Amino acid sequence: MSKKIMVVDDSALSRRTLRRILEGAGYRVVEAEEGMAALELYFIEKPDLVLLDLVMKGMYGLDVLAKLREMDTGARVIVASADIQTSTRALVEQAGASDFINKPFSTENVLGAVNAALGGGTA
Repeated sequence: MSKKIMVVDDSALSRRTLRRILEGAGYRVVEAEEGMAALELYFIEKPDLVLLDLVMKGMYGLDVLAKLREMDTGARVIVASADIQTSTRALVEQAGASDFINKPFSTENVLGAVNAALGGGTA
C-alpha cells in the first residue's frame, strides 16, 4: 500500500504542484487549506507524513506543527516555505520538523526530503 502524505498550504497552486510531484512518485495525497482543517484531517486520515506551509491564514505553520506533535509525538512533518532565513530554519528544527524545503518546489528536493523523512523508503 502506498504511503499517504498530507499537504497543508493555503495556496492552491502549491497544493497542486505538490500533488503532481507526489502522485507522480506513487504517493497518495490528501490536502488541507489551513491549520485547523489540517489538525482534523490528520486525526481522521493518519498520514505517514505532512508537508506544511509556514505562512497561512488562521494558524501559523509553527503552531500547527506544535499541535500535530502534541497529538502524535511520532508525527513526521516537513515544513515547506519561501522563507529562506536561517533563523526560520532553526525555529522549524527546534519545533520538531523532519526537514525544511524551499519554495518554489523542485521535484528532486521534494522527493529527496520525503523519501528521507519516510526512512529512505519509496511510495
